[in-house]
Parts: sequence; C-alpha cells; structure tokens
Amino acid sequence: MGVFTYTNESTSVIPPPRLFKALVLEADTLIPKIAPQSVKSAEIVEGDGGVGTIKKISFGEGSHYSYVKHRIDGLDEDNFVYSYSLVEGDALSDKVEKISYEIKLVASADGGSIIKSTSNYHTTGDVEIKEEDVKAGKEKATGLFKLIENYLVANPDAYN
Repeated sequence: MGVFTYTNESTSVIPPPRLFKALVLEADTLIPKIAPQSVKSAEIVEGDGGVGTIKKISFGEGSHYSYVKHRIDGLDEDNFVYSYSLVEGDALSDKVEKISYEIKLVASADGGSIIKSTSNYHTTGDVEIKEEDVKAGKEKATGLFKLIENYLVANPDAYN
C-alpha cells in the first residue's frame, strides 16, 4: 500500500468562522440547496455528527458517481480544522483503499481566509496516483467551493 499526498492552498473573502460554518458544519443542508446537480443529499448514517460519524453523500444526476460514505476523523471548531476519510462508494476503486482529507482555515490579513487542504490517497499494491489523476476531482471541489463562497457573498446574513 502506498500513500500519495497532494496539498492545495487557496483564498476566500469570507472570514474563517463564517466559512467554516457553511463549508463544514452546515454543508449537509447548504450544498444540496445551492448545488443539487452536484449533491442530491447528505445524511448521517451512524453517529452524532462528531468524530467517528459516518455520512452518506448522494450525488446529483450529472455526476459520474452515485454516492460516497465518509467518516469524520477530526473536527476542531475553535481552530477551523476538519478532517475526514472517504471509506465507501463508487468514487473509490480497487486501486484506492481510502482517501483522507484535511481542511484548515486560517485568517488572512485582508479579513478573509486562507484555505489549506491536504489529500492523502491510500492505494492498494503498487498503484501510483498522479497529480493529473486527481485534477478533475480538485476542479469539481473548487467549483463547489466557489458556489458556497458566492452564496455567502450574496447572502451576508447567512451563517454568521
């Protein structure tokens, strides 16, 4: 088994507390509302929403995948850090055992956020994951993030 790690850093005009609330704490209701073509539903199938909780994300009609389940590995609301792992679903294959993600929001000098994300692909056997293999997923995640950010800009009273 190998582990291939990819990091990304981006910025947002939204301050960390508000962005974390929308992007992490309330994502299960917000994303299906603003992007139903991407995510049809998100539901807790085990746990109370904290560490160890398993969530099932069902994708919209246009997606290549039908669902994934992810496990919350860490949730630090004070420091705006969230980690989770994809543990089941058709986005995983016989080549990828699981994918672990960590998102950390840091306040930027201009009042917005710096979003630091790390993805760890845990592969089976000698399989290698190349940057171009994850590019499409990163582009979809970036597009979804921009939808959330645009929603927050357009709705300044939401998620305060």
